[in-house]
Order: sequence, then C-alpha cells, then structure tokens
Amino acid sequence: MTLLTTAGMSALAPAQADAPTTFAETTLSARNLDSAPIGRYVALGDSYAAGPLVPVQSGQPAGCLRSSRNYPAVLARSAGFTNFTDVSCSGATTEDMTGPQAVRPGPNPPQLDALDGTESLVTLTIGGNDIGFASIITECTTRSSANLLGAACKDFFTAGGEDELAERIDDAADKVEDVLAEIRERSPAARVALVGYPSILPDTGPGCYPVAPFSAGDTAYLRDTQKALNAMLAEQAADAGVDYVDTYTPTIGHDICQLPGVKWVEGLVPTSPAAPVHPNSQGMRAMAAATGAVIGVPVAEPVAEPAPAETAATTNG
Repeated sequence: MTLLTTAGMSALAPAQADAPTTFAETTLSARNLDSAPIGRYVALGDSYAAGPLVPVQSGQPAGCLRSSRNYPAVLARSAGFTNFTDVSCSGATTEDMTGPQAVRPGPNPPQLDALDGTESLVTLTIGGNDIGFASIITECTTRSSANLLGAACKDFFTAGGEDELAERIDDAADKVEDVLAEIRERSPAARVALVGYPSILPDTGPGCYPVAPFSAGDTAYLRDTQKALNAMLAEQAADAGVDYVDTYTPTIGHDICQLPGVKWVEGLVPTSPAAPVHPNSQGMRAMAAATGAVIGVPVAEPVAEPAPAETAATTNG
C-alpha cells in the first residue's frame, strides 16, 4: 500500500472505451508488436499487489512479502503467461520504481529495471504509501477511538482549513504521472494497467466500531479519502492513455466490517491470512478478476463463503 474509490470514475472511461476489448486484440494492434513477443508480463507495485502474509509467501527479497496468490500471480495463471515477473514489494512508493527499496535481507532493486521492452502486459498498483497509508491508519485509530461522537481524525488532518490528505493525493498525482510515462517509454508495446485499491470500509453507513476503530464521522472521511485517491489514479491513467482498473466497485460489500468468509479485506486483527488492512486471498482474486475484465482475460471470481457460525445456524435450522 496503501489506503482506504470511485468518485470521478468517469475519468477512466476514455482510456478504456478506446482500448481493444481483449488482451489478444491489444497485442495484435500494439505498437511495435514484432519487438514484443506475446506472453511477457511484469507486475509492479506496493503491498496491495504483493499480498503480504497471504500464503504462500515467495520471491526475493523475502522482505517484499510477495504471495504466490497475489492478484498478479492469479492473473498470470489465468492468462497462461509463460514469462511472468513479479517485482512488487510491500511498502513501495513511487520512488521505489526508479530507486532501490530497503527491505530485509537486502534491497529490492528499482522495480522499473524489470522492464526490458519485450513486455506485452504491465500492471501497477501504487500511491497508497505515497500518501502515508500506514501512518494514517495509526493516527486515526488513536484519535478516533478517543472521540467516537466526533471526527477527531478528520479534525486533525484538516486543522488550519486545509485537508492534508487531499494535498498528499495532489502531490502524489505528479509522481504517478512520471511513473506511467517511464513505463510507456521502457515498454512501448505493452498494454499497461493501473490497478486501484479495493473497498476497505463500507461504502455507506457509520462503519463497525470497534472492528474498524473509527467513529462514524471519521469512517466517512477515510472512505472519501480512499475514493479521492482512486479517482486521482483513474485520472492519471486516462491522461497517460493506459487502462485503469476499478477494484473498489466489485469489492463493495466485502470490506473489513464483513464476516469472515465474506470480507475480502482484513481488518486490524485479521481473521484470514493477510496483513492487517490488506486483501486476503479472496480479495486478491477479486482484484485479478477486475483486471482480467479490463484486459480481456477471464479470471474466476472469488466466492463469498458464510462464516462457520452462520453455516451451522442454517444447518440446524
């Protein structure tokens, strides 16, 4: 990561409306196809691409916490890619696209170095850590829990009359723009998809304190912040002429407030293997399915499973 998308989704329409409807059509109509053999896929991004603590953790360096069931891996298997490189890394920011990222036991090389011009597909999830995802969660958990009738987190970030998080999103826009431009330069024949962030908090309503330790006012603020982040990503994708993948809409109703088996993003205390406030394996599959729908690759969608207690009640009834 990154953060808590959708206002301004109309911004993505131009990029997707003019794009070929299937991945095969894209490669057949791609620029410089002769120099870009069909089948090379490179995945870039942060923890929402890497899949920290989702089994099975694999890849090097180990500190990137990549899962063999993250959305790029699910997409690669579904599409039948024989040449797949995943350099996503938990904690990555836009700076880590062109510079090494310090993780244990050693640095993750600049992610864009994985591009050699032969790619037919590049996916990217980035921006959440540029606006301070982890620190926002920590700050809001502390402040909001102390004032459940107000919006202490919002008050903190908007003190002085300006919304600090909105400003961070604005600042990140230029950085995302630069990354997309660099990808297009290094992989001119590739189809590029900028993949947004899934629904973390309920799309409506006051939230679910204490599972999500935010007041109703702060739940609305954080939800709007995530939507603003994703809207910015959609706008940058449209401006760059690449695809934007909306993973927020198809994951509504599977946020951290839902029961185990239904939620696809884990809360601060995960009930399925995944990092706190990150997609579990079902969430990763949902992100892969959303990406596949945009590029024309069928991916089996996750199936919401009722919690054990719910199942038992139904059986006994």
